[in-house]
Amino acid sequence: MNRTMAFLIFFGIVLSIYALANYYIFTRGLQAIGTDSSWRNTYVWGFWLLAATYVVGRIMENVYLSTLSDVLVWTGSFWLAAMLYFFLLVVFFDLLRLINHFLPFYPAFVSQHMEKTRLLLFAGSVILVAGLLVGGHINTRHPRIKHLELHIPEKRGGERDQLHAVLMSDIHLGTLIGNGQFRRIVDRVQALEPEIILLAGDILDEDLAPVIRQGIGQTLRDLRAPLGVYGVMGNHEHIGGAGEALTYLEQHGIRMIRDSVVKVDDSFYLVGREDRDKRRFSGRERRPLEELMDGLEPAYPVILLDHQPFYLEKAAGLGVDLQLSGHTHHGQLWPLNYITRAVYTISRGYGKIDGMHAYVSNGVGTWGPLVRIGNRPEIVSLKLYFGDGESAQ
Repeated sequence: MNRTMAFLIFFGIVLSIYALANYYIFTRGLQAIGTDSSWRNTYVWGFWLLAATYVVGRIMENVYLSTLSDVLVWTGSFWLAAMLYFFLLVVFFDLLRLINHFLPFYPAFVSQHMEKTRLLLFAGSVILVAGLLVGGHINTRHPRIKHLELHIPEKRGGERDQLHAVLMSDIHLGTLIGNGQFRRIVDRVQALEPEIILLAGDILDEDLAPVIRQGIGQTLRDLRAPLGVYGVMGNHEHIGGAGEALTYLEQHGIRMIRDSVVKVDDSFYLVGREDRDKRRFSGRERRPLEELMDGLEPAYPVILLDHQPFYLEKAAGLGVDLQLSGHTHHGQLWPLNYITRAVYTISRGYGKIDGMHAYVSNGVGTWGPLVRIGNRPEIVSLKLYFGDGESAQ
């Protein structure tokens, strides 16, 4: 089976699940409105128009990038988050109804006025979800600065005994995370006065056209640090076309490390891995970490940038001192964080694996919904101390 056919099958499955989830929500909402309501036709048309906006908008971006496609993608992104919470609410109410069927517990006034109860639950659900979307969107617009200090006492190959780095992951530059939001992020990064800036993948959100249209590359150039700005590829760079993404990012001041090693300031090694999904999109494997680590001088600290935080134990066993990753968004929308916690050894934040420091960032941007609930977007200000350099911790 070729990659095009595999993609079409995958897209068909995702679209089918999306349609079924929307149909489930739609039918329950229709039951709540009732057959005699004057709002019934408005609900039917409004619901399916909302449900179609994101899919239509993303398709239109590839055919006719315009203000209309922007409006559809923005509207649809909020619907994705709304759909999740409406789905959870409908499942919850259906479970209550099922329990009541076998073990009646509804108060008499509920049973006697079921139509009014359904309408009140419908209205309450809409108000609750709208409140979640507003709060979650405000959250996305205000990333926090996360301060972290780490000590690597066994390694100091050069004169440098400390390093101030800023880490960002999952910016997802494009239609949703546009130049205005990114300008604010860059200003906050530069105010930290980092010596080096590290970008742990998914810098771009698939398609380059919205990025070029907004002139985001000029803002990328404003990311500056004395030791440079380095990045690695994430899965979204590969989805949108790895070659085009690489060229654009490097043309605008980002030094991309693709399965290679850079010795920085004759003081530490920076190892950058290709994303683990490279094979799925290009048919080619990324280089084994053993090859990248082979021949590195053992006295020098090794910092690994790998977008997806898998195989942390293997990296630790090969002598990596610090792994920096992103990708998880820590689920982005509660309760999806329970899934990421089950999948990844570290879903977010700091951990220590067999002596190796590891940090998995929530990310500073979003994918899909411009909403974060249950976690904060973040810029990580990282102080590293090598050898006898003393940290505050």
